[in-house]
Amino acid sequence: MFKKFQGFVDKIGMKVEDLKGGDLVVISPIDGSEVGRVQTHSTDDVTDSVEQAQKAQLDWQKVPMPQRGRLVGIFGEVLREYKAELGELVTLECGKIKSEGLGEVQEMIDICEYAAGLSRQIGGQIFSSELEGHGLQERWYPIGVVGIISAFNFPVAVWAWNFALSVVCGNANIWKPSEKTPITAITCQSLFEQAAKRFKKETGISVPEGLSSVLIGHADIGEALVSDKRVALISATGSSAMGLKVQKVVANDLGRSSLLELGGNNAVFITPSAPLELAVESTLFGAIGTAGQRCTTTRRLFIHEDIYEDVKSVFQKAYDSLSVDIIGDPLDKKTLIGPLIDQRSFEAMQSILDAVRVEGGIVTGGERVKRDDFGEDAYYVRPAMVELQEQTPSVMKETFAPVLYVMPYKDLDEAIALNNSVEQGLSSAIFTTNIEEAQIFLDHSDCGIANINNGTSGAEIGVAFGGNKETGGGRESGSDSWKQYMRRSTQRVNYKTGAMQLAQGVEFPIDIDREAIKKIKF
Repeated sequence: MFKKFQGFVDKIGMKVEDLKGGDLVVISPIDGSEVGRVQTHSTDDVTDSVEQAQKAQLDWQKVPMPQRGRLVGIFGEVLREYKAELGELVTLECGKIKSEGLGEVQEMIDICEYAAGLSRQIGGQIFSSELEGHGLQERWYPIGVVGIISAFNFPVAVWAWNFALSVVCGNANIWKPSEKTPITAITCQSLFEQAAKRFKKETGISVPEGLSSVLIGHADIGEALVSDKRVALISATGSSAMGLKVQKVVANDLGRSSLLELGGNNAVFITPSAPLELAVESTLFGAIGTAGQRCTTTRRLFIHEDIYEDVKSVFQKAYDSLSVDIIGDPLDKKTLIGPLIDQRSFEAMQSILDAVRVEGGIVTGGERVKRDDFGEDAYYVRPAMVELQEQTPSVMKETFAPVLYVMPYKDLDEAIALNNSVEQGLSSAIFTTNIEEAQIFLDHSDCGIANINNGTSGAEIGVAFGGNKETGGGRESGSDSWKQYMRRSTQRVNYKTGAMQLAQGVEFPIDIDREAIKKIKF
């Protein structure tokens, strides 16, 4: 599987031998074959990495922010050079189709460009003091060491969202990737080291060792990273259950913070005035793109009761037509639906479909698709559409697979209530040409992302990404997300020395020997 990348691996300074002799077997979901074997780290390695990161961060924060931005900019240039190869590695390791793998690397490039520009814009604020001769200002400083825990479904882009901003802000970073996708992480680290060499050649500034590091392993490595009090910020992407564990540990240490990107149970509403062709196409991408393995995947579809039967039949026909021709090798251009990540995901999908049948759901699709070229250990499925009259307990759960629940709704008030009824609050969407209806939905959706005539999937790096409730509440990527990687300092400056002044008219007339003070000489 890795043979075709021999030249790429050699060029970026990696050794194929390093991807063969380890204790962690990496399996490609495309055909169930072995991609490589990488060496895992120990909890002692976590301790050592944090110590090294602390030293690196103290040196790195002395580098002017625009220079820090230049390093990230060079990293983006390196990623652009190797976009095709890294994109295919993403596909090989996590199974998403080729265009999505390339798109994920493009997200990395985009956030590097964004962060590089941001390095000349981040500043503080100056406020007017109520006291004569006083100044008030706010400034931002690096937060310290940042731990990044990423998930398999976006093995490189979500790390880059955090990493690019964090480096510009002056922090050192430790990355614990999913044990299902470690090779892309090792590759990204090698590409960053290449960028660091170019940066040194261009600027004369050495990137301190430990500014970026990767820890490979299972949950114990992530737990050790989360538990280390020297890590100021933990950014973790994964399930709500995982996020709850992280939050509990971090909350026990005052002064530490967490940035959590967790589950989503995202809903689409199709109204009587909806642009139907756009609505159907967008919802299908949201429901079956990445084989349903996105946190922003469309899982609930509500169609207004006046058009329910007609629109439902369009979706029914679309699901009936999902042939094996578009389900298969994600490196093939005609493929739209790649594999599930592993057997466990397939079994979870079958379990929820069994449960929803008991609850009265009518299921179309959902079965495993087998072909001779798939391999016995590869898990391809036909996306499932489930017809229901109302939300059942199964609908309220997030299943990381292509399962779309289709239900009717009556009016906008009910639509908003249904949207907000689940524990997760990531992405929501309504298709309508009624401007009043659109604005009311925007104002009342409790999700971090609300869409009008766009599906639930598809993020752009210029705005903040994240959700509310059990989705975690953190924000990554654009807007003012950079603030999470820095600490704020409110600074009061008295430049007119003399008698003490207090705000709010407070008086404190303590008797001191002022003449004696004046006689003191230095």
